[in-house]
Amino acid sequence: VQLQASGGGLVQAGDSLRLSCVTSGRTLSNYNMGWFRQAPGKDREFVAVVTRSGGRTYYADSVKGRFTISRDNARNTVYLQMNNLKPEDTAVYYCAAGYSGDYYSARGYPYWGQGTLVTVSS
Repeated sequence: VQLQASGGGLVQAGDSLRLSCVTSGRTLSNYNMGWFRQAPGKDREFVAVVTRSGGRTYYADSVKGRFTISRDNARNTVYLQMNNLKPEDTAVYYCAAGYSGDYYSARGYPYWGQGTLVTVSS
């Protein structure tokens, strides 16, 4: 499966952005779909996931209440709506697809998109 992320950009603190990740090659509904991010000099970290079974959603504590992940299986697209952005949200955001129950670790996702840069100025 191939993943293409888009929607990043430069915004001010308090603004919103919506990231999109389009998949091709196989049906989106077969996968858990996650978003991760990596800030300069830091490790890649989990942001959110929507599961393939039941469409359950889980979030990192740092984004809970501000970010919303959703999926549109008909469009093979997963979204990350990011509200009330903060400078510490600045990172390259990656979408990922996987099968396992290891939702919170990059190890649980064999397929990755190329990343889209989000920069939040104060």
